[in-house]
Amino acid sequence: MSGGDGVIMVAGAGPAGLMLAAELTLAGAEVMVVDALPERSPYCRGFTLNARSLELLDRRGIAGRFLAEGPTVPSSMFADPARPLDLTVMDSDHPYVLGIAQTRVEELLEEWLAELGVKVSWGHAVTDLEQDAGGVEVTVERTDGVGGAGGSLRRARVAYLVGCDGSRSLVRKRAGIAFPGTPATTFGVLADVELADPAALPFGMTKGERGTVFVIPRPGYVRIVLNEPEPPADRDEPVTLASFERLLAEQLGRPVELREPRWLTRFGDAARLAERYVAGRVALAGDAAHIHPPTGAVGVNVALADAVNLGWKLAATALGRAPEGLLHSYHEERHAAGERLLSTIGAQAALGGHDPGLAPVRDLFAQLVDRVPGVGKYLAELATGVSTRYDPKIPGEHPWLGRLVPDLELTLDGRRTSVAELLRRARPLLLRLGERPLPAAAGGWVDTCDARCPGRPELEGLLIRPDGHAAWVSTTSEPQPDSTLATALATWFGASCGPVRQEGRFETG
Repeated sequence: MSGGDGVIMVAGAGPAGLMLAAELTLAGAEVMVVDALPERSPYCRGFTLNARSLELLDRRGIAGRFLAEGPTVPSSMFADPARPLDLTVMDSDHPYVLGIAQTRVEELLEEWLAELGVKVSWGHAVTDLEQDAGGVEVTVERTDGVGGAGGSLRRARVAYLVGCDGSRSLVRKRAGIAFPGTPATTFGVLADVELADPAALPFGMTKGERGTVFVIPRPGYVRIVLNEPEPPADRDEPVTLASFERLLAEQLGRPVELREPRWLTRFGDAARLAERYVAGRVALAGDAAHIHPPTGAVGVNVALADAVNLGWKLAATALGRAPEGLLHSYHEERHAAGERLLSTIGAQAALGGHDPGLAPVRDLFAQLVDRVPGVGKYLAELATGVSTRYDPKIPGEHPWLGRLVPDLELTLDGRRTSVAELLRRARPLLLRLGERPLPAAAGGWVDTCDARCPGRPELEGLLIRPDGHAAWVSTTSEPQPDSTLATALATWFGASCGPVRQEGRFETG
């Protein structure tokens, strides 16, 4: 296995690893992706992409590939399946959730990554690492049967290593990063099976004599989810079809025959957050950085958000064009997002639980959503990540500042374009939109673009990070001085202010 002092190794080819590798590649970094599995797992943990994920994918020009795969639904469960949140009230270009299997998400991301020239090395597990000031020595073991019993060990030196290797991340452990939180106290089991009698169990939630059964339709089979009141002493003990049928009968008060099991597994409500997302030349993303109960079905989505935040920062650091502290801002922003995530999911799990003492709280909560303007929108944007805001590190009150910029329609050199289209190169973008002569970006890697935004004529200028978040916003009603633009350029991109608007429409910094 070859490495190199300039190579970034990504351990894990799940959603976080694949998206991160693509982001790094777009930003000009050299990437190597390894995964311990000999091939992609056929077992699917989730079935949902939310609005924020679709917005991020749209900024890379690939959202359509995913939207072609499944249905969109303009509502989502927060706690009570009988009282879904209306997603159409969100400030989002995609006010819905997309039904798509995680396995298919991974396949589409891997196809896109291959188009960018990067292949996944399946059957290669990171087993150890040692880092110094100049790089990381990584030990990789072949796990695909090549090299004899036990595989073969190889060493690779890389510039940076990113652990996207799941909740039991070896990269996290070897890097000495603590994983504080709460262990699992309640458990559930799921089964991807066929119903011998399709009429025996309806889709959705069914309240039985001793529990609640949740059934999700899938092509050719169903996923059945149950609470497990008394998990075995060995929580890694396999779930069998017979034991699942017994538990299902106990909770429903009647037997239901199941057949053709595809996957049976146990899950818990453990919640943990890595103490650091960056430790020297090692970083974490996805489940390696955080685990949480499955409430809200956000695991894949948070992994994609981590990757898009980290990609441009790590690439800029590895390529020597990052201002001081840029990589650490990944920890600052996504660790804070992880804290909000655990808090939100904890609230959802409590409200959606079976504690009868919380019934008055659930009713009051439902009244707030139904009767108080803005509450439903706040919860919808919170649960889907649409309200995610990063500290812009400059003054300003514009509601877009620090948030994902909407996909504004623009005119450029007489043709129609959009913010999403201009961000496909994954580069920072300074949009000069009004009559005010704004500086260009100089001395960095920021693209300066003169355009018009007919739908928002009050906009004078936008500085947009590669992940789509606004770093600076100026309008005719609230004009921002060039000095704050200079601060934003220097803070995020190590750039300065160049000449004011001149003839020409697109300047590459």
